[in-house]
Amino acid sequence: MTIKKPKRAGLMALIFGVLLGLFLTVSVYTPVYAQDQAPAAESSGVTVETLACDSKVQKECSPNSGDTAWMLTSMAIVLMMTIPGLALFYGGMVRKKNVGDTVMTSFAITCLISILWLFFTYSLAFREGGEIFGVDVGWFIGGLDRAGLQGILSDIANNKGNPNSLAPTIPESVYSMFQLTFAIITAALIAGSFAERMKFSAMLWFIGLWAIFVYSPIAHWVWGPDGMLNSANPHNLIGVLDFAGGTVVHVNSGTAGLMTALMLGKRTDTGPAHNVVLTMIGASLLWVGWFGFNAGSAVTAGLQAGMAMLVTHTATATAGFTWMIVEWLLKGKPTVIGICSGAVAGLVAITPASGFVGPLGAFWIGVAAGIVCYWGCTGLKRMFGYDDALDTFGVHAVGGAAGALLTGVFAVQQYGGTAGLLEGNPGQVVNQAIGIGVVFIYDCVVTLIILKVVDIFIGLRVTKDVERDGLDLALHGETVQ
Repeated sequence: MTIKKPKRAGLMALIFGVLLGLFLTVSVYTPVYAQDQAPAAESSGVTVETLACDSKVQKECSPNSGDTAWMLTSMAIVLMMTIPGLALFYGGMVRKKNVGDTVMTSFAITCLISILWLFFTYSLAFREGGEIFGVDVGWFIGGLDRAGLQGILSDIANNKGNPNSLAPTIPESVYSMFQLTFAIITAALIAGSFAERMKFSAMLWFIGLWAIFVYSPIAHWVWGPDGMLNSANPHNLIGVLDFAGGTVVHVNSGTAGLMTALMLGKRTDTGPAHNVVLTMIGASLLWVGWFGFNAGSAVTAGLQAGMAMLVTHTATATAGFTWMIVEWLLKGKPTVIGICSGAVAGLVAITPASGFVGPLGAFWIGVAAGIVCYWGCTGLKRMFGYDDALDTFGVHAVGGAAGALLTGVFAVQQYGGTAGLLEGNPGQVVNQAIGIGVVFIYDCVVTLIILKVVDIFIGLRVTKDVERDGLDLALHGETVQ
């Protein structure tokens, strides 16, 4: 059978859009960047090698070598979670004819998000916001003073100290790279819901727009210095505890995945996972990388990082074992896909809690994740009839929401500075629920708008012939042997 060549209109539009966007961005920000850098060069001739600062501000702007080394390590292993971890985890669960497209999606998203991070998303997510027409919007979105990562060194060179209040003991460049890996895996997780049926060109447009209009504001709400849900912001009435991304990463990606699955509709045909060994290897890489994900979110190599690592491992092992037992009881046999999915569910659920709960709290969060996420991937999906191909919503949105709520229950003031329900603070559970609801509603609305726009101009779904014969050969001209 002859496979028709895919239309090139979407690809050409993508290339044109990227080139135009880069041209406009460089045109706008290069003069600002040059102006920002010039005073430092004229006044002191400071170079990267002399950024230790003078003795008066040494303590403010010299990074702590131990913290910096830990964060460099964390960044590397969190990147490993997406490539190759998530790529293999997802790649093993699809049919053989689509495995190339699946792993290609994770790799391409890594590249795309990294470019957008440089020009837009880091600054929008993690810098303080400003005013638009005299109205303060910092509670919603950050500013563009770090667009193109301008000024990331000159503030220190001008003896202003380390300007990054979110991570004062490490270079801002390291913090930016660490947070980039979070943005990458959040976007890549969505692909589990639309696997085996979405156009590659449409995927790139959707993910790029989603990163700017959904991930950036939600990350700013929870982690930005003036974000409206940031528990560290004393001006907020509602403070959400989210140590490493229960709402920002998991509820966010899972909700977007559900919206994508609903827009695309069900696959024309389905089949069993083609290689459970790849899935097991991917899950194992995710487990290891998650230590950087959660313990790295302490942004220091100290007691909180150690406790975050301990509770992450405890919850993961407990959830994987719990899922296995539940599946064994209900279906008669424990499966590789099941125990791997359970472990990932535990990783997801402990993520928001990892800096706030102790070992016993982590154990019960793991038990809950194994049970609730199993139901999310079976009973809930059957109840509503959506085709969440690789259970992004069932594991990540359901697990992230469960973990965020249980953070409000098991939070220990001694560990994270905030008490939970068991220590007499029931209001924190309410705050967690509000945070989940706000993220879910915003994500649903904006994701659907983005999907509709992409569908109008490009079309979201491949043809029936391409879907039947496999995306690998039709979209990429390759097959996996």
